[in-house]
Amino acid sequence: MKTFADKPTLTGERVVLRPMVAEDAEHMWRDMQDEEGMRLTGTHSTFERDQVGEWCATRADQTDRLDLAVVDKATGGWAGEVVINEWDPDNLSCSFRIALAADARDKGFGTEATRLIVDYVFDQLPINRLELDVFAFNPRAIAVYEHIGFVREGVAREALLWDGDFVDSIKMSIIRSDLA
Repeated sequence: MKTFADKPTLTGERVVLRPMVAEDAEHMWRDMQDEEGMRLTGTHSTFERDQVGEWCATRADQTDRLDLAVVDKATGGWAGEVVINEWDPDNLSCSFRIALAADARDKGFGTEATRLIVDYVFDQLPINRLELDVFAFNPRAIAVYEHIGFVREGVAREALLWDGDFVDSIKMSIIRSDLA
């Protein structure tokens, strides 16, 4: 049985998910300068370039999470990241997040990357539940998650304060029996 210590490469029609490496730091740093990307992920924090470099360089050493770069299969260019984290071994559950680079949005990359990681999680890992939070101002992501099979479970009302407005966070999950 595979674990989070295993860092797979997953290949789809349009994207490849591969283990994150130190050289990805420049791309991730650029993504963190994208105001729309930061809004979609609800990221208020700022990071130093060195922090991003260290983060990318240490992803392969993590045994309790899986950080994969999303790569455009046609060009080999960086398209973003997918992450499986918050592993709860007692309940066989974990969380999912995805962040795409500005030039990778609206190309179907997010849908394919999400499908690839969901398939991997349920086919290769001892996981029963995969959950996520998505902000109400991100209907494209909500539609993707529902298309893949995630189910809305609830709303954390006004969970994010962004540019002076409160925004709801929608909790979604997919469980092993949803795929049967």
